[in-house]
Parts: sequence; C-alpha cells; structure tokens
Amino acid sequence: MFGSATKFGLALVLAAGTAMTVAQAETRVTYKSAKAGSSYYQMGVEIAEALKKGTNGEIIATIEESQGSVQNVMEVRARGGDYVFTTPPALAEAARNGKGAFEGKGDPKFAEIRALFPIPSLTMHFVMAKSSGVEDFAGMEGKTVLLGKGTFGATEGEKYLSLFGLEGKVKLADAELSNAVAALKNGQIDGFVTSGSWPAPNVVEAAASLPVNILSLTPDQVAETKRASINIPAGTYAGQESDILTTSLPVVAYTTTAMDEETAYQLTKTFWEQKAAMSDSAPWWKGVDKALMANITGKLHPGAVRYYKEAGFELTEGQM
Repeated sequence: MFGSATKFGLALVLAAGTAMTVAQAETRVTYKSAKAGSSYYQMGVEIAEALKKGTNGEIIATIEESQGSVQNVMEVRARGGDYVFTTPPALAEAARNGKGAFEGKGDPKFAEIRALFPIPSLTMHFVMAKSSGVEDFAGMEGKTVLLGKGTFGATEGEKYLSLFGLEGKVKLADAELSNAVAALKNGQIDGFVTSGSWPAPNVVEAAASLPVNILSLTPDQVAETKRASINIPAGTYAGQESDILTTSLPVVAYTTTAMDEETAYQLTKTFWEQKAAMSDSAPWWKGVDKALMANITGKLHPGAVRYYKEAGFELTEGQM
C-alpha cells in the first residue's frame, strides 16, 4: 500500500507525464495565405478548424495575414518546417527558376518547396454597379474602377484592360481593395475587380448592398487571357440570374522539405477527409476534387505522396 505522501507524489508524476504526452502529441503549424477579409483568409480559418477537429487537437494551425502569394513564397527563405503557405503553382515554379517577380532574388530554399493539396482556384470577378450601365467590358470605358494594389487580381485586371483595348480608357481608383464595397456604395467608383474564389465575401457584400452587374467574358476573351475558364453558377450572388463566364488560376497549399514526413502526411490526409464537411458550410470547397491534382506541376512532399498512394490517387512522375 502507498502512503498519502507517496500517492500524492505518484499523482504528480502521472500528471506531468500526461502533460508531456499531450505537449509532444500537439503539432503547431503556421498557415499563411492572404489579406484578412478575403476568401483565402477565410479558407485558412476553415482549414485550421478542420485540422483541429480531424486530428482531435493534435494539429493546431495559426493563421497569418499576408499581402499576397509573392510574399508567401518569399518567406520560404526564412521559415522552418512548420510553414504552410498558398500560391499559384506558376509562382512556385517562377521562384525555383528565378523568373518574373523572383528575378535576381533566387534562393536555394525555393528548390525545397513541396506541394500538399489543392485549394479553390482564384476566380476573377469584375463587379460593376448596375447604375453605371456597364454590362460588358467595352462598357467600362470612361468608368472609375478599383483594382487594388499588389494582388493577383490587380495585376490580372490591368492585363485584361490592356488585352481588351481599354488601357488608358478606364479611370483607376487609387485605393485599397478593402475599401471597394464602401466606395461602390458611396458612388466613389463604378466598379471593382477582385480575384477571390466564388462566392467571394466582398462580392457577396456588394451584391447584398446594392444592385450590381458581374461581367461575363466571351469565350474568345477567355482564350485571349490564356487562363482556364470557369463558370460561376447563377444564383451565387444576389440578383445574379445567369451563369458568369470568367477565368481562374489554380492555387495550392505548399510547405518545404523542412517539414517532417509525418506532419505533411497528417495535414494532407486530414484535409481530404474533412473536405466534405467543409463543403457543407462553405460552397467553395465543392470545387476541389481529384481533378485539381493535375494543377500541381511541381513535386509533392513525400508525406503527401504517402497519403495519395494510400488513397488511390493517380500521381504523375513529376509530382513524385
């Protein structure tokens, strides 16, 4: 029999052992995606909740606000094995090759970038106040449009204005995208451009606040952009009576080879196992399926490869 003092000491040892087990079982990662208030930031919150739920709290993700995909990739140079970030595959490839935004900024760490899983694609939205009378791209001439700064949507928006003969013919508002809905409601701008996955929160807010036209591209215009086409189904936004044809760019969640195999395996496995539940509360997850794996043009993390092989996914040689 143990004396009371011995029992108390044993209890402390057991409690300490339990606490150490819990501490050792918990894995913390940082997930960096986009600006607060954007669809991608909200996706990060949903992924964090799904990871916590799907692993019984063994994986805890902290969400960090970001200025965009280029910043996310740049930070690979200073981050460790707990870093998860999102970016289009094309940007990850540009970093590895020291091209585009990464010209003259190459780093050996870029070669260590590895994919985990696809997330909803960037979807271009051209949102115009119905009172502006704009129903197609040609109608944007002479109007004031907010493109934002430093985002994929801003860069892509400028490119489309140039492609469709509107360069210098549209007044570009000098303001942050976070001010777009308020500026539209106040009549300071006629429209704005954003690239959030549908349904994009700022477009939902705009359509609920005042009548808007969300512009459709023609098939020829989509072809000119050299981007993938995507349909935003009718009824996605208030007052939207027909499908919207627009463009999209794939986005993927990445880490680096600094992450251990088991963590990458659990992140990937939990994401796919929780995706159906996420789709019930946020429609944008319904667009993520096995077909999006084809958008991952670089290598997958070995931990992710292990999950995909177990789950029967078909992988390319380049992904492995």
